[in-house]
Amino acid sequence: MITIRKLSSSEFPSALEEIPDPPEELWLRGELPDEDENVFLSVVGSRKYSRYGKDVCEKIIFGLRGYPVVIVSGLALGIDSIAHRAAIDAGLKTLAIPGSGLDPAVIYPRANAALADEIVTRGGALLSEFEPRFRATEWSFPKRNRLMAGISKAVLVIEAEEKSGTLITARLALDYNRDVFAVPGDVFSPSSAGTNRLIREGAALISESGDVLRALGFEPSAEAGRENGDLLKDASAAERALWELISEPISKEELFRESGLAIQEFNTAISLLEINGLITEELGEIRRKA
Repeated sequence: MITIRKLSSSEFPSALEEIPDPPEELWLRGELPDEDENVFLSVVGSRKYSRYGKDVCEKIIFGLRGYPVVIVSGLALGIDSIAHRAAIDAGLKTLAIPGSGLDPAVIYPRANAALADEIVTRGGALLSEFEPRFRATEWSFPKRNRLMAGISKAVLVIEAEEKSGTLITARLALDYNRDVFAVPGDVFSPSSAGTNRLIREGAALISESGDVLRALGFEPSAEAGRENGDLLKDASAAERALWELISEPISKEELFRESGLAIQEFNTAISLLEINGLITEELGEIRRKA
């Protein structure tokens, strides 16, 4: 049974009470992570993301595993969805703030209704200031962006064009005295124009999860947030061989042929690489995940 409840004013996250235009009402589905025990990080970016944007989003979030970091995003298509999914896969709590109400009949976009359900079942939550059956409008997205910026300690921008809703969230974060982080991108790519400009204007440049952890006040450890090279340190020869062959997306059948491994050894190595969060299979192709 889906439960959506209206929060009492005493239950409002204190961070939202600090912003100039705090919400009058808040509706919750799921369990809101404790703000005294966690650091909230908004991850935002373009709906028209690139492969680079997807890969760097997944890699950075995967590197935050083991730390009390809650990934906040807007449930939109593109980087938002990737951020929520990466958080779930990394074992992190994630909070979605959609531009609609929280009733399953109006969740927007409809394509992410299943993702919304999974966020809740994995211990995260959906939060909105709109009535449960409110349908998303053009003005509701900029309005919810202030909640994403306000509830977070920092906003991480993965990809953004010069004029986008993503930059609205970043500007609001600055207005609210929150930190703004940005991932640099290809100078020839329109989807990196906004992030590169944010960096020129003073946003912290982020190239790996360790940068995020240090900026949030954590000291990266040898275990949590390890890079791929460390994760492969205890890998078998078969796992290492497959990892090298997956430098580019490749079908499972072709990978098996090129590996020269026995079928049982191949399946075991593939399973371990997937369990460790290093690879994923999408549209019939296996690719590196982080």
